Order: sequence, then structure tokens, then C-alpha cells
Amino acid sequence: MPMTRPDPDRFQSLLREHQGIVLKVAAIYAPHAEDRRDLAQEIGLQAWRSFGRYDPARAKFSTWLYRVALNVAISHLRRGEAVQGAKLEPLDVHHLETVAGEPAPEPDERLAALQAFIGQLDPLNRALILLYLDERPYAEIAEILGISETNVATKIGRIKQTLRGRMTAAIPTGA
Repeated sequence: MPMTRPDPDRFQSLLREHQGIVLKVAAIYAPHAEDRRDLAQEIGLQAWRSFGRYDPARAKFSTWLYRVALNVAISHLRRGEAVQGAKLEPLDVHHLETVAGEPAPEPDERLAALQAFIGQLDPLNRALILLYLDERPYAEIAEILGISETNVATKIGRIKQTLRGRMTAAIPTGA
């Protein structure tokens, strides 16, 4: 599809409407507030650069933005690991404050264990669980990640099974 001249007002309006996507992705792929801001800006810049190729007949804006945001975040993460040998910091409740726009409640043990588990996932599975927890349909997850719906279902099933095993081991049955 040939690039069309992007409309900056339309782009800003759509991005503002869907800013939660950018913030969620930045929150799970960047460990520190400054890194999250930088990543969110990088996502916004790349989305603008790609906006002329966005085709509303092919995908909802939210689906397209998730794809751009996750590609930028995963590339950013890989670049950072290659340059610094960086390790992912486990996802913590303070990372999610940016997404909600208000202080997050104190996590219970199960939530803390879930956040730690998500923080240990590889970039693709992290993206997969983000989309799943955001209640995106399997078809949309498949489209965003470029994998089949069957693969989405299989991967989510495996993540859930692993999580159940870890949660059972981490949390006493009386909790």
C-alpha cells in the first residue's frame, strides 16, 4: 500500500484516545520511570512515522498501535540487552501506576507473585499475556503478534499451566 500523507490532528486524536496501550506496553517492557517515558516517546514517534501506512480497512487503530508499540518495545529491549547486558526487572505494582493514572493498591501475595511471573517472561510471551489480560480476542492477539490463533491458544494455555504451578508452590493453600 502506498504511503499517504498523514494527518497530524487525526493521529494525535487517535493516539490520545488509545494512550493506555502505549503506557501499558512501556510499563511492562521498561523497568524505570525514565525508561518508560523514553520508550513511550519512541513508540509515539514510530507510530507517527508509520501512520501514513495505517489502513483502517485492514485493522482497528488499537490493533495497529499494539503491533507498533510491541515491535518498538521488543526492539528497544533487545537493543538494551545487547548494549548493556541488561536484565529485565520484574514487573512491580509501581510500574502500573502510570497506566491507571492513580496510585495502585497494595498488592496481595498472589498479585505480587503474578507480577513477578510476568516480569520473568520472554518478550513475546510478555506481549501475549499483556494482550490476554487486556481481554483482547485471540484473533486480534494473533493479528498483532503475527502468529496463528491456535498458537495463541496453545501459548496462553502453557503460560497459565506454568503460572498455576508456580502460584501453587509460592502461595500456601490457606492464603
